[in-house]
Amino acid sequence: MARRKNVSGIARDALAFILEASRSTHPHEFAGLLRSDGRLISEVVLVPGTTSDEGSARMLLDMMPLDMSIVGSVHSHPVRDLRFSEADIDMFGAKGYYNIIVAYPYTDKDWVCYSPDGEKVSLPVVEADQ
Repeated sequence: MARRKNVSGIARDALAFILEASRSTHPHEFAGLLRSDGRLISEVVLVPGTTSDEGSARMLLDMMPLDMSIVGSVHSHPVRDLRFSEADIDMFGAKGYYNIIVAYPYTDKDWVCYSPDGEKVSLPVVEADQ
């Protein structure tokens, strides 16, 4: 299982990017990896070769960067459902501790973060310079 890293929140700019990318790929799913600056989730890493459709997004594990600052994953659901599927929970542990799902209509209220075992994780949105 992925180990929890000391992350105190997500940068507002990173969340804004996630929401906009999800809107842009709608009705297909969006997927990426979450990078931490050591304190906050500060960036989204787009994995080469990622494909998606209306029901799933697939990241190629062999294309994932060897990057110790990766702390989790993000993907969108093009419907109003923030619950994870069995496929989601299977993926969570492989990508890190923090796993964000965003759902249509992709506002700042339409997301949740889960641990690898499916427990909700509190992840405050903060300004990156705080």
